[in-house]
Amino acid sequence: MAVNGSLVAAPEAREACGVFGIYGPGEDVSRLTYFGLFALQHRGQESAGIAVSDGRDITVYREMGLVSQVFDETTLSRLRGDLAIGHTRYSTTGSTSLANAQPMVAEWRGGKIALSHNGNLVNTAALRRELESQGEVFEATSDSEVMLRMVAREADRAGSVEEAVAACMPRWRGAYSLAILTEDSVMAVRDPYGVRPLCIGRLNSEAVVFASESCALTLIGSEFLREVEPGELVMADQDGMRSRAVVSSPREALCVFEYIYLARPDSKIGDHLVHEARSGLGQQLAVDQPVEGDVVIPVPDTGWPAAIGYAERSGLPFGEGLIRNRYVPRTFIQPDQRLRELGVKIKLNPLREALAGRRIVMVDDSIVRGTTKKGIIRMIRNAGAKEVHVRISAPPIRWPCYYGVDTSNRSELIAARRSTVEEVREDIGADSLGYQSVPGMLKGLRIPRRKLCLACFTGRYPIPIPKDVKLSKLDLEESAWREGEEKPKTSAPAPSPTETPG
Repeated sequence: MAVNGSLVAAPEAREACGVFGIYGPGEDVSRLTYFGLFALQHRGQESAGIAVSDGRDITVYREMGLVSQVFDETTLSRLRGDLAIGHTRYSTTGSTSLANAQPMVAEWRGGKIALSHNGNLVNTAALRRELESQGEVFEATSDSEVMLRMVAREADRAGSVEEAVAACMPRWRGAYSLAILTEDSVMAVRDPYGVRPLCIGRLNSEAVVFASESCALTLIGSEFLREVEPGELVMADQDGMRSRAVVSSPREALCVFEYIYLARPDSKIGDHLVHEARSGLGQQLAVDQPVEGDVVIPVPDTGWPAAIGYAERSGLPFGEGLIRNRYVPRTFIQPDQRLRELGVKIKLNPLREALAGRRIVMVDDSIVRGTTKKGIIRMIRNAGAKEVHVRISAPPIRWPCYYGVDTSNRSELIAARRSTVEEVREDIGADSLGYQSVPGMLKGLRIPRRKLCLACFTGRYPIPIPKDVKLSKLDLEESAWREGEEKPKTSAPAPSPTETPG
């Protein structure tokens, strides 16, 4: 796929979206939102948008492309007001099109509502059918529009957007971290499991800021206050900031991939600095998966902290063997094999002097499809490496995600297609391959299992998945397979019958 003329390689797992919101009387909220989105660019590169309220009306501008490509001085100067929300997107539901770009805006009898969404609902189809039966006509294909239309219809009945959101939250199943804008308020909402991150900051004395990650707060000089709690609705308006617990939280289930890959290393999530979490994963990986080698190298960029931790614990020297082209964003191309291989060469270049004649221990965060790893290993061998040993700081990904991370269908997951780690090793062409175990991952992160969603590793989904949605991504299984009836025909362990299988 060409993105504004640039052909770029796909990360094996695409990011969750980034949301931002600010209530800031007297502040240049459009520019602050622009910089906040710039800090969240790693979470989505398909489209970007900003909605601003001047107290009377909401103006929105959104377009396909990166934040820096969508906005310029002329555009930002037209977005005047004291309140704003923003969004940077990649698609998990809904196609890659301008119609699905966010923030989305709808009208109700009291004015307008704009919404930015990070996550993915699992009951979108049922909710959409219900709304269509009531005469609702949709313009886009995403779950975000379904949520927006639900809020607008409920606001007509309740006479308040805040009450409408509170009424809708129990009906939404899945992952959602939202920034919602009205003419006079900004709201932040998080699902009762807290699957996707969302935090609160304070800028100067009056401005309240919401963001997917704390790195966006830091960039604009905002003080980090706390995270939005699971099931909580937080509102900022002329009366200050207030919150209410809307939906009780059955358990916490923050996506573990936020720590492994998605979040920026300088962000703080759940009282843990992401960089330190990834370094801890690398240190534990060195204990559980040691190997003899001459140098430890990371796969840029997300493999850096884990590789540093691996080198520190193993005692092997740390080096840089792959140089990343900093002008290639973390966007994606259509899944054509030839273009994927070309994309790897565009994105990374081997440092021959650091690789030739040496036993390389290559550390990365995950293997999803395996295509990218195969190309990198071939590149390292062609640069003269004597051996290539791959160490992965995450466990094998055997199950798809339904909560906002595009980790592909099961037929595309190499650890689900191959029966053993040895078969995966042969497929990618490494001399040895070592994955982190689930217990090792939890030990390295120092986070209790009960606080995390581990479904992509275990097949145990904390939020039940409707069977039609589940089967849409389980094309390794027999179509008749149902919960507890039959063990999946792969090496992945069967999920417990007391939990929702993948």
